[in-house]
Amino acid sequence: MFTMRFDMRAKDGAGTTAALYQAAIEMAEWGEQNGCVAIQVSEHHASPDGYLSAPVVLASAIAARTRTTPIQVAAVLVPLHDPVSLAEHMAVLDIVSSGRVSYVCAVGYREAEYAMFGRSMKGRGRRMEECLAVIYQCFAGEPFEYEGRPVHVTPQPLTPGGPALIMGGNSKVAVRRAARFGMSMMTQGGDPGLEAIYREACAEFGTKPADFINPLGDSTHSAFVAEDPDEAWATIGPYLLHDAQMYAAWMGTGGAITKSVAATVDELRAENGNYRIFSVDEAIAQVQKNGLLMTQPLSGGIPPELAWPSLKLIAETVIPAAGG
Repeated sequence: MFTMRFDMRAKDGAGTTAALYQAAIEMAEWGEQNGCVAIQVSEHHASPDGYLSAPVVLASAIAARTRTTPIQVAAVLVPLHDPVSLAEHMAVLDIVSSGRVSYVCAVGYREAEYAMFGRSMKGRGRRMEECLAVIYQCFAGEPFEYEGRPVHVTPQPLTPGGPALIMGGNSKVAVRRAARFGMSMMTQGGDPGLEAIYREACAEFGTKPADFINPLGDSTHSAFVAEDPDEAWATIGPYLLHDAQMYAAWMGTGGAITKSVAATVDELRAENGNYRIFSVDEAIAQVQKNGLLMTQPLSGGIPPELAWPSLKLIAETVIPAAGG
């Protein structure tokens, strides 16, 4: 009845990082026993607040402490990786997790990340397609050659054909790429016409349409619950604002339905957008309306002792009252 997302930003600096990582793993283990239906981790590099740079490693730690909860890397910046090495990591994690880990594949949008890995932003779409083709070939299990290198990925994934790869993006190009590879599609929302383009492209390329996930404009991906929302905004609001402003700065003039333009905590609250702190009654109504709450318990580096009360309210009060 709720999901948890971890990107491991640390607003207060590196001194809090170890506690945040330990808390994320503990929250994942606790969540499996208390109504969490999915866990997400993400990837970015060269972020001054320590954004998670190695999501497969954290996903592995979470997989080791859970047994049934699906885990998703959303997103993995595929063009920044060597596809053979990435396929090996995916294969081993597929085994470790009993096939519970899926991946949203994205090209990324930050010049600094491409510069860090010595790659060109200009060719990232072509690089994505090349990497995907290689990864799928790795999962096929047969030896082949790539860039003059002999390749044979072992061990093979537990999941036949490899773990689920989902295309992420918000453009016609990304949608058509998903159709060409026969992949599911996850957009950033805001353009209802993309699904028709996807289905038309599937017909053009002779691939079978898969899931098309296009979030609604009123989606809240960072939900919290508090007995006193005013007090909670005063306490954790600065962390939510940090998270919102960092993403907004990265996105520039582009963005997604989750993008905030708030300059203050009060403005962030007034948006009633991606970052929400619900009262118990409001949270119950949200679950009854949407079926679940999407949470980001450590958003912006919220100290664990301030994050746990929201999760426990959701599990112990909101979900039972909502009929979960």
